[in-house]
Amino acid sequence: MQSQETFKGMRLELANELHARADTVLKPSRAEEQWTDTRLRSLGTNSLVVTVLSPFLALASGKVQRALLAIVILDIPIQLGRTFFLRPYEADLGAVKGLTISVTTLAITGLYLSWFLRALAARIPRARRSLHVNLPLLLYIGISAFSMLIAQDVALSSFELFLLVEASLVYFYVANNIQTRGEALFVVHMLLGGCLLESVIMIILQFTVTPSTPWDFPIHIIVEPAWSGSLMRIGGTIGVPNVAGAYLSILLACAAVVLFTSVDGVRRWLAMSALGFGGVALIFTFSRGAWIALLVAVFVICFSVWFRRGLSLKGPLALLVVGALLYMPFHSLISERILGDDKGSAEVRIPLMKLAYRMIADNPVLGVGANNFSVAMDRYLTPEFRHGWRFTVHNKYLLVLAETGIGGLLAYVAFLLGTLRTGWRCWKLQDPLLSALALGFAAGIAGHMVHLTVDLFHVRPVQQLLWLVAGLLTAMYRISAESPIPDSLSAIP
Repeated sequence: MQSQETFKGMRLELANELHARADTVLKPSRAEEQWTDTRLRSLGTNSLVVTVLSPFLALASGKVQRALLAIVILDIPIQLGRTFFLRPYEADLGAVKGLTISVTTLAITGLYLSWFLRALAARIPRARRSLHVNLPLLLYIGISAFSMLIAQDVALSSFELFLLVEASLVYFYVANNIQTRGEALFVVHMLLGGCLLESVIMIILQFTVTPSTPWDFPIHIIVEPAWSGSLMRIGGTIGVPNVAGAYLSILLACAAVVLFTSVDGVRRWLAMSALGFGGVALIFTFSRGAWIALLVAVFVICFSVWFRRGLSLKGPLALLVVGALLYMPFHSLISERILGDDKGSAEVRIPLMKLAYRMIADNPVLGVGANNFSVAMDRYLTPEFRHGWRFTVHNKYLLVLAETGIGGLLAYVAFLLGTLRTGWRCWKLQDPLLSALALGFAAGIAGHMVHLTVDLFHVRPVQQLLWLVAGLLTAMYRISAESPIPDSLSAIP
């Protein structure tokens, strides 16, 4: 009995010993437990940091930056956004109608955040390119901001100042961050692609929309009744037809130049498509100012080629053939628009110019405040406006002078002339492709400067396009000057 109990005790003792050894093997030590807990906490913290920083890390990606820049470019014709603090009465008189937060606003914010993150990540000391600063543009922004102090309606001034600052941010980003030929060509491709897309939309609208068409579109579509039959003046998704015409006239000049360079098949077909569809869409705007602007641009292109290379008829003859092919199917409508009765649309601009002269004479230095022409003009109305058309003056130069004074006008004109000078200098560098592109864009801006004498163009699409192209010209000039390539077979004939 005793031996049996002893045997059972020995078994129990042996089992306890084996259990203790198993615990020693299977259970980690206290130090191991602490190390494991620390590792898990560190992994959790790192995962949280990665989750929080992942949007910022994505912004540093070159593909994301290109996508955001493409959004900025394509939003010029598409115009996705929402307007807050809408002022419909002043909008009907030609003022900027409210504070617009658009896709461009969000994309440009992302681009500048990306630029900042890339600057922080560049820890290795190296020679950095100095930032490009456009003094006339900064001066124009400063004068426009100062004009708010004397504006009758400060809220209206803030609407235009916001659009000006947004367009200027686009300018400075493009001017400082487009650093290679590939990046410059990417911007050009997106511009021409947007032009082609908008042109197709406008042509479809011309043949599908009538005055009785119900308006149920996810984005804004603008058409205006024409003076002849069931035809419509097409503005597409950009804005009123005159704004759409200005947009197309600038980009068609670039497409025309690309067409006559020795580029590869894809680029050539893109330029040909943009020129063909865009030319038809430009006709459907029935904007005489835009037609004249494109003719001026073509003249500048031909004169510049002749000035640098001597007399050559290949380019002008090719442009003449393209123009004739576009003109012939619509010659009756074009002739009627140019020579026929325009229902007084040209004559009504003259009283508006006289109104602007009276306003300027009374406020020559400071003006009446940015975007305040519509609210200030009541003090300068004469009896002829009792039954006449009351609207903001259809002349951008007079509008800038009336609203921001002589300083604002000088800064604005200096910015435009400086942009033309940059384009001309890039053209003289004889880069095989960038010089030709610079000539096309500069010619488009030259034509647009003529168009500015008969319209106000303070809405977002044209201003954003003009500022973006100006920044692109600055970038292309810097690229061509820093890494010149001798002129070759890809030059304009």
